[in-house]
Amino acid sequence: MKPLWTQLVLGFLICIFFQACVPEQQEDQQDLPNIVLILADDMGYGDIKAYNLNSALATPNLDELAAQGMRFTDAHSGSSVCTPTRYGLMTGSYAWRTRLKKGVLSGYSQHLIEPSQLTLASLLKEKNYHTGVVGKWHLGVDFPWTTDTLPKQIDNLNYYLKDLSLIDYSEPIQNGPNTLGFDYSFLVPGSLDMSPYVYLENGKATTIPDSISPLRRFPDFVRQGEIAPDFTHEGCLDRLTEKATNFIAEQAQSQNPFFLYFPLTGPHKPALAATRFKGKSGIGPYGDLVLQVDWTVGEVLNTLRENGVEENTLVIYTSDNGSYMYRLPTEGPDHVEDSTLQGFHVQTHQSNDRWRGTKADIWEAGHRVPFLVRWPDKVRPGSTQDTTVCLTDVMATIAEILAIDLPQDEALDSHSFLPLLTGMEGFERPPVVHHSVAGMFSIRHNNWKLVLGNGSGGRQQPRGKPFEKPYQLYDLAKDPEEKRDLSGEELEVMEALEKKLEEIRAY
Repeated sequence: MKPLWTQLVLGFLICIFFQACVPEQQEDQQDLPNIVLILADDMGYGDIKAYNLNSALATPNLDELAAQGMRFTDAHSGSSVCTPTRYGLMTGSYAWRTRLKKGVLSGYSQHLIEPSQLTLASLLKEKNYHTGVVGKWHLGVDFPWTTDTLPKQIDNLNYYLKDLSLIDYSEPIQNGPNTLGFDYSFLVPGSLDMSPYVYLENGKATTIPDSISPLRRFPDFVRQGEIAPDFTHEGCLDRLTEKATNFIAEQAQSQNPFFLYFPLTGPHKPALAATRFKGKSGIGPYGDLVLQVDWTVGEVLNTLRENGVEENTLVIYTSDNGSYMYRLPTEGPDHVEDSTLQGFHVQTHQSNDRWRGTKADIWEAGHRVPFLVRWPDKVRPGSTQDTTVCLTDVMATIAEILAIDLPQDEALDSHSFLPLLTGMEGFERPPVVHHSVAGMFSIRHNNWKLVLGNGSGGRQQPRGKPFEKPYQLYDLAKDPEEKRDLSGEELEVMEALEKKLEEIRAY
């Protein structure tokens, strides 16, 4: 047995060691920023005043976010529709690498992200973040079906259940957010216009669907389907906002940093704003809903401020794709005069600003999105960044912020733009690949954009088909509105870009 004095000295040294180490661990933990990632649904580049000075809409909270941080002018969603963009944001890889080669999932579709796959949430768990998702999921979950044979049309976005007994909502879902790194989840399974109209909290329905919601036409566009008694389309965004702000307020009291992924349900269809916003925009239901989205962002920012965590929180705001609102001919009515019309006259409002096309298209309006980053003492307030980035890059950027090495077989299409945020040199992004709702590809490198198809690949005419010629080539530096096709003149550029796309698709 050691002498008493030896034991006392040893105990003293152990105490000193732990006193030195524990505060350092706590200090390291406190230095990690909280992260709030807000993803709007179908918000156009031109809806926000900070991006479009001629916008007919007042967006004071988003304008404040832009003034306090960095505004990216050449940011792109991974796809021109929602599910594939969400997949890319959560995994850092393009969705066309999965079974989803075109289109989107339905509200009943099975999971798209494999449980073994690294996600933004599971990445943050490596640094002891408390992680939460509140909002529109639309990445598939495995419902507790009461039949052994799943419907063949389950991945069709128009699919709905007529038989309320086919899913046992008293049982939890499988392979949802809580198996992908999220500690807390409160979500709607798909878009707000597709059933099932039910809230899932930590994998279980808050109430069980007991009736069928009828089909409603635009602007109240809602597909027929199951609906739970505590679910209303008009009240959905408010309820999600309450859950999101509660999450922030609770986690602000914790010693651990937190991550909130807040995918909004608007301004995607249905264009149904809460009653207090109706008629306030002056340009119809779509504009009213944009006002509510801006208010929602304000509630999040206010909650961060009120709970004393504003200065140590990285806030990212973006959209999953462009707006669905068309530019309509000036000789007829528009959405202001007839709310059933999905479009505005140019002199009224341009949801997608000057960009060609609309949501779902391979042209710029389909995937060029607002992207705002606020990070006090790190990102210069009121700054603008014109470098091309993609939403898939969020994963690698956050990994670099946290000094986490990404595995080589994960986040294949993610490239850290941290140097852009901090004003340093060193961001050289490989070409960005765009993808339309019909599966049409384009590739963007510097000022050149090659479209591998003969149309929009989406909603705008001519739609064309993927990989059918003639292809399209645009010089976005000289022709940002994609009016002049140079495919017949710049053959070497065409060949180089096509070869590069093949290389990217192959790995």
